[in-house]
Amino acid sequence: MLGAAEHPGNRSNLLKAIGPGILVACSAIGGSHLVWSTQAGAQYGWSLIGLILLANLFKFPFFLYGQRYTAATQESLLAGYQRQGIVYVYIFLVINILTGIINTAGVAMLSGALFAGYGFDGSRIPAFTFGILVLCTATVLLGHYKLLDKLAKLVVTLLSLSTLVALGLAFVHGPVAAPDFVSPSPWTWQAFPFLVMLLGWMPAPVDLSAWSSLWMFSREEETGHFATTRETSIDFYLGYVMAVVMAVAFVALGKLIMYGSGQEVVSGSTGFSQQLVSLYSASIGEWSKPLILTAAFSTMFSTTLTCIDGYPRSLAASCTLLSKSCASHFKQIFQLWILLSVVAASIIVLYFVDNLLQLLSFAAIVSFITSPILAYINYRVMNGSNVPAEERPGPFLKLLSLAGLIFFLLMTAGFVYVTFIRI
Repeated sequence: MLGAAEHPGNRSNLLKAIGPGILVACSAIGGSHLVWSTQAGAQYGWSLIGLILLANLFKFPFFLYGQRYTAATQESLLAGYQRQGIVYVYIFLVINILTGIINTAGVAMLSGALFAGYGFDGSRIPAFTFGILVLCTATVLLGHYKLLDKLAKLVVTLLSLSTLVALGLAFVHGPVAAPDFVSPSPWTWQAFPFLVMLLGWMPAPVDLSAWSSLWMFSREEETGHFATTRETSIDFYLGYVMAVVMAVAFVALGKLIMYGSGQEVVSGSTGFSQQLVSLYSASIGEWSKPLILTAAFSTMFSTTLTCIDGYPRSLAASCTLLSKSCASHFKQIFQLWILLSVVAASIIVLYFVDNLLQLLSFAAIVSFITSPILAYINYRVMNGSNVPAEERPGPFLKLLSLAGLIFFLLMTAGFVYVTFIRI
């Protein structure tokens, strides 16, 4: 006789539930991994592995609450914000307008720079970026959640396999640093801004927790099954663990291939994208460049795709909660936010085309300094009176949540000190 966990129907429902967590992983394994994790390994070797794992640990409960709250209450995380006070919805709306446009512009521009690596003129990166934004917009508007879900799973699988192959070969070849190479220390005030940039998108901005909550309803529309708390946890853990493993893998690639080599991280769009692809091809072989370029571009394209869906979706959901007249027009408001976000992101790209890392750095910093605010709201929502007692955070999650909030606040205070006070 089959146990409850082995019943075919349960397995079928679990497969129907898996999706939102993978989409979050797809969003995360983009700028934070390709850019910041690689730089962390290239500049500081293994020194920042512990900090990266700590950041993933401290953000873990706040991402978990997004899906768990929805599974436990059958309503979106943003509806939970409204229960705590309408002011929290306004706070989320303002933060998301700011971070959404900047982050979308940043990942789209990296996609455009990677696309230029196929042999195109680097001066046309703004045009490529705009084309990618338009293509992603059409995909979201015409393909809806179903296509987004399928593309995300395909791309995450492709990048994971190519990264692990490259990492294995890099270990075989060994590090490039000389035995007497003296590593720079990341534990200085001068390096502090880089640490904030590294953690801002590690593994992703906290506001993505609202995306996974909303995607659960889209997944239900596609499959006809609304995930249980247990199924949601499996989906979440699968995506989150994948993002953490890939973060460590990219640090290792940076350490094994660039650390101690004398190479400087290039800030320009074209140069940086070429250097990024070279990380892989240096360990696999020149023949692999087209394959690796395709894997990297596909990753950033899918990240851009999820941003164009996720940010407008959460902004539209906020609007429907703030105004009763908007409640029956979610689809139209969602489409309007997509168009506004893409137009605004396109304008930003025109001003930052000469320095991709400057744009990505600013986006990561903004994401980090807003983390304590959104993390605190998520914690309040998950402990709300409408959440069943058995689904609320236990002692371990409460302790981890409070430790995470303190960590975010201290890091933010440190960044303010370094940037505005310390001379």
